[in-house]
Amino acid sequence: MDSTASASLASLWDEVTGTQPDPDLWVVLATLAAALAVVAPHGPWRLSRNAITIAHEGGHGLVALLTGRTLTGIRLHSDTSGLTVSRGKPTGIGMILTAAAGYTAPPLLGLGGAALLGAGRITLLLWLATVLLVAMLVMIRNAYGALTVLLTGGTFVLVSWLAGPQVQAAFAYAVVWFLLLGGVRPAFELQAKRARGGAGDSDADQLSRLTHVPAGLWFFLFHAVSLCSLLGGGRWLLGL
Repeated sequence: MDSTASASLASLWDEVTGTQPDPDLWVVLATLAAALAVVAPHGPWRLSRNAITIAHEGGHGLVALLTGRTLTGIRLHSDTSGLTVSRGKPTGIGMILTAAAGYTAPPLLGLGGAALLGAGRITLLLWLATVLLVAMLVMIRNAYGALTVLLTGGTFVLVSWLAGPQVQAAFAYAVVWFLLLGGVRPAFELQAKRARGGAGDSDADQLSRLTHVPAGLWFFLFHAVSLCSLLGGGRWLLGL
C-alpha cells in the first residue's frame, strides 16, 4: 500500500512539474479574442473585473506578508472594489511596496503565467493559481468576497481535475491573456475617475503621501508595468 501511494504521489508530482505540449496557434488566438471580448466592452468588463480585483487585493496581501507586515483581512465588494488591511509600520519600504502591489499584481501575474505557459508548464500554472486562491480565501472577511474566491478557485479545481489536456491548455491561455489585458484597464479607469474629482484616496494618492512623489508618476509606473507585461507576455504566449 505504501509503495502504491508513493508511486501515485510521484506520478502526480511528475504531472504537475512536467511539461505539456503547446496548443495550436488557433487556440492561442481564440483565447486572446475571448479575453478581449470580456475586457474591452463595458458590460462584460463590469462582471469580469471581479477577477482582476481578486488579483489586485491578493497582490496587496502577498506583498504585505513578504515585507513582514501582519495581514488582518481582505474584503471584495460587488462594485468590484476591494480592501486589504494589514498592520505594521505606517511608513517605510514595506508600506510602499504593499501599496504599489495592487495595480501591478494582475499584469505581473499574467507575465509570470505567460512565462510558465511559454515553458509548457500548463498544469503547474493551474495548480499554483489554485493554491494562491485557497490561501487568499483564508483571509477573506466578507461573504461576497468568499463567494467570489470560492467560485474562481472551484473553476480552477474542476478544470485541473476533470478537463482534458486541450481544455486545460485553452483555459490556462485564456486566464493569462485576461490578466495581461485586464491588468491594463484599471489604472486608466482610476486616472479618469481622479480627473473627475473622485478616488481621492487611491493607491496612487497613498503612495504619493508615503513617498512625496507625485501621483502622476505612480500612474506612469502602473501603466509601464501593465503595458510592458502585456507586450512581453504576449510574445511568450504567441511563441515569438
